[in-house]
Amino acid sequence: MAKLSVDVAGVTLKNPIIPASGVFGYGREYEQLFPLSKLGGIATKGTTGQPRPGNPAPRIAETPSGMLNSVGLQNPGIDAFLEKELPNLLTKDTVILSNIAGSTIEECVSIAEKLDATDVHMIELNISCPNVKQGGAAFGVHCDSAEAITAAVRKATKKPLIVKLSPNVTSITDIAKAVEFAGADAVSLINTVLGMRINIETKRPILRNNVGGMSGPAVFPLAVRMVWQTAQAVSIPVIGMGGVASGADAIEMMMAGASAVQVGAAIFTDPLAPVHIIEEMDTWLDAHGVDDVRQIIGTVQPW
Repeated sequence: MAKLSVDVAGVTLKNPIIPASGVFGYGREYEQLFPLSKLGGIATKGTTGQPRPGNPAPRIAETPSGMLNSVGLQNPGIDAFLEKELPNLLTKDTVILSNIAGSTIEECVSIAEKLDATDVHMIELNISCPNVKQGGAAFGVHCDSAEAITAAVRKATKKPLIVKLSPNVTSITDIAKAVEFAGADAVSLINTVLGMRINIETKRPILRNNVGGMSGPAVFPLAVRMVWQTAQAVSIPVIGMGGVASGADAIEMMMAGASAVQVGAAIFTDPLAPVHIIEEMDTWLDAHGVDDVRQIIGTVQPW
């Protein structure tokens, strides 16, 4: 068997596979299907300063080879997470990435300060949220706002800081370089791609929020391209995600430059997808004489 452990920002994961934020909750339901210790890590549901009910339904829609969601960061808030969920997660023998989000820099800083006092392994900062103090544009769509929120959260915690990047930008490499400059220890990408579906009988958008984030196999080539470009542009580790549904997909993402891989929408069609992907990667590595998964990172040879 090949060695599957990887290092991301000074943290060792037993394998590269991490269920992405928002698809795995806090692991309680999936633990009925397999031990969470099989995973390289878990990215938790996005946590905000206060409880959020999320957007009104309908907030899920199918797309060709994927789905749209406008769940709206439904979560119990940081205090409930710290009291009820994190203590349980920290017993599961896997790396916990606490995903955080907020509508202001101050909210994100407050959450990070609270997490800094815990044993959580890493913080993943979602900068795809609207900055309510600056007209509602997402923090992650401009270099200056991405840099500002990253720098503020960096000062608030000594935990390894991953910044999750939005693909809804002109140049994702510029954003990645901005957050690296501001102190990010790693970046994860891509978050969902903005999309829309319309019910042609009612002439209404299918989602009550009108638009939502597209994920699933349809976005995989976009994700591979952006991971490849970003890995060349920054010196910090890249965690790849976006449409990963198989061991072959994960290997492709790592060849593009990812040090680890998050799995999202695939879990909705196969709750055991992360475990299957780990097994498929191991089989491929053995078949190709690769004894350490780290040997494939960034090995794509562009023409």
